[in-house]
Order: sequence, then C-alpha cells, then structure tokens
Amino acid sequence: MKFVKGLLVAGIAAAVLSGCGGNNEEAATSTASPATSQTSAPEKPDAEAAASIVNVADAFQKAVSPEGTWIIAILNDLTIDQEVIVDGVFHDKGAQDGDIYRKIALYAQDADHKITANYTLTAPKVTVKSENLRVQGGTIKGDVYVEANGFNLHETATVDGNLYFASDAVKATAKIDGKVTGKTEVQ
Repeated sequence: MKFVKGLLVAGIAAAVLSGCGGNNEEAATSTASPATSQTSAPEKPDAEAAASIVNVADAFQKAVSPEGTWIIAILNDLTIDQEVIVDGVFHDKGAQDGDIYRKIALYAQDADHKITANYTLTAPKVTVKSENLRVQGGTIKGDVYVEANGFNLHETATVDGNLYFASDAVKATAKIDGKVTGKTEVQ
C-alpha cells in the first residue's frame, strides 16, 4: 500500500511540475544544482533551479526564503501559524539568463495542464518581497502584503483576506486577475 501511495504522490508531483513553466513545454523537474551568479552585482543568485514540492510548514517556509526555489508547489491544504515571507531573487526555471520570476502553485493538474485540485495555504500574513511572484490556483487564506513589483494573482487564484501594496508604484505593476475577498489597497 505504501508503494502505491508513493507512486500516486510521484505522479501528482510530475503532473503539477510539468505545467509550471507557463507556455514553455519544458518540464520543471530537472535535477537541481545551485546556480552561481554570472556578474559581480550584489543580487543574490538563485538557490535552486528545480521546483520545491512541500507538504509541511517548515519546508514551505524554507522554499519561499532567499535560499529556496523559483517555484513552490503544495499538494494538499497547508496551515502555517506564523508570517510567511516570500523573499529572494529567482529566475524562470532557475536559468540565470531567464526573466526574474517566482511562482507559488496551489494546485494539482493533469497531463493536459488542466487544474484537477485546488489547495489552500492558510497563514496570518503573507509578505511578498520577491519580484514578479505569481500565485496560481488555490487560495491564500490570510492577508497578503506586497512590497515587490510585478505581483500576479492568476485568474485561478484567490486571496481570502485583504491585499495590501506598499505603494501606488508597486500596485501599478501588479496584475490581479484572481479574486480578493477583502480590501485591495495601498497601506
């Protein structure tokens, strides 16, 4: 029975990750290796190129940290009893020459990239410090504070709480196609 459950989890993980690259059909399941900065700029390099699939609070907190991964996926509802801080500079698919991009995937999908299940991340506060963070699928239950440019709430995602922006300039760069149940304002 454990073997069958392991295969099921691996299959779901592969399905989630196969579509996490947007329009690019390349799967995001490649072996991770630490990336190194190609310039002398003070910007921190990507910590990992591969996705992080997490099902427990500690692993999620590490995955969204500056030492985490460019994409973070959960495969069930997850409750964290402290603030979640999404921080660090990451690039699409972990490629140093890729666009600055980060994603939280709160869903599972099939081989055709159709969402088959949505999950809820519950936290009292989620602070976004990573530029171009996309939240796709599922729900963030709690207030979201956006301090970085390019925040994207995909049409398949919901913030069940308030959405606050650090400034009008930060809010102007955001794309909010999903649902926000509370207030959306600059604070």
